[in-house]
Amino acid sequence: MGRTETESRVGEDMSPAMELKTAVSGFMGDFRAFAAGIEAKLQQQDERMMKLDRKMTTAGNRPALSAGAEIAVPHQKAFAAYLRSGDDDGLRALDLEGKAMNTAVAADGGFLVSPQTRETIRAVLLATASIRSVANVVNVDAGSYDLLIDRAELGAGWATETAALTETTTGIIEKISIPLHELSALPKASQRLLDDSAFDIEDWLAGRIAEKFSRSEAAAFVAGDGQDKPRGFLDYGKVANASWTWGNLGFVISGHASSITGTDPLVDLVYALGAEYRAGGTFVMNSKTAGTVRKLKDGDGRYLWSDGFAAGEPARLLGYPVLIAEDMPDIAAGAHPVAFGNFNRGYTIAERPDLRVLRDPFSAKPHVLFYASKRVGGAVSDFAAIKLLRIAAS
Repeated sequence: MGRTETESRVGEDMSPAMELKTAVSGFMGDFRAFAAGIEAKLQQQDERMMKLDRKMTTAGNRPALSAGAEIAVPHQKAFAAYLRSGDDDGLRALDLEGKAMNTAVAADGGFLVSPQTRETIRAVLLATASIRSVANVVNVDAGSYDLLIDRAELGAGWATETAALTETTTGIIEKISIPLHELSALPKASQRLLDDSAFDIEDWLAGRIAEKFSRSEAAAFVAGDGQDKPRGFLDYGKVANASWTWGNLGFVISGHASSITGTDPLVDLVYALGAEYRAGGTFVMNSKTAGTVRKLKDGDGRYLWSDGFAAGEPARLLGYPVLIAEDMPDIAAGAHPVAFGNFNRGYTIAERPDLRVLRDPFSAKPHVLFYASKRVGGAVSDFAAIKLLRIAAS
């Protein structure tokens, strides 16, 4: 069949160059569509990678388990097994592997308590109303703690261009040694109770040890005689503040033979302390004395004692915080029921951070005894930083 005239004219108009151009145009259109699809897929992939990067970054910012946490879990399990049944294989294995801090087995007998138990006891001791809460507390590894106190001012003078210089006085360095003493507790529990898995042995043991330690420490830091226990600040020599000398604590008198009847003695007590110490000053007294002092008023009928306005803020007497320490003496003739001082500078507590427990299933059958011990010492480190109120007429 022959072509029509129109078809012949169109075929003649489509030269080879035109056909190539048309083919290239179609190819480029297909390529652009293909490229757009690739770009869309790449964009989707980028978005997915960005999301993954954000997740990885967030995970990287999360705190990793510390070495202490990695140690604590196996130590805690092994320690619980030792307390319940006397099985010390786990603790000794930890000691041999070196995973616990130097580590589970104490060099002089017994086993170190788990980190959780130790921190619980430490928190209770810090929270207990004793001198520990305001004193300077240091951790030591030796059997004693030595500190040097410069208790005299260096001399100084004015110089001129031609006058000869004169020698000035030098400081006096005082060495104070605080020996560490062993503080122990001996709670007991029946083996039947220990076999009960519902019984939280570590929590019970921590509570009993902390209760015993806190009472013993509080008493020693106030009135301990230094014989196999810390030396309390009231055990040192006491002299009238007007004639105070190093090695003693200065006191002011109450002005009454058997009581505190006015505000003046407390004001005198505050200003008996040097200005460099007063900024960190704290009153220390027991509850009975606080009950008496709380009733005192100034000349305008205002109470000297003011309660804290915020939660956790201590009560204040003459603007200074009050620590209620029940081991302080009651108000009586010749007693020293109130102390005022900067105890962070005036009294130092030295202790070893480790706490040991020895299990004894034989001495009190059918009960099991737990001998817990730690080493702690205390002494006055700056005799100018603490002043006392003596109950006396003159």
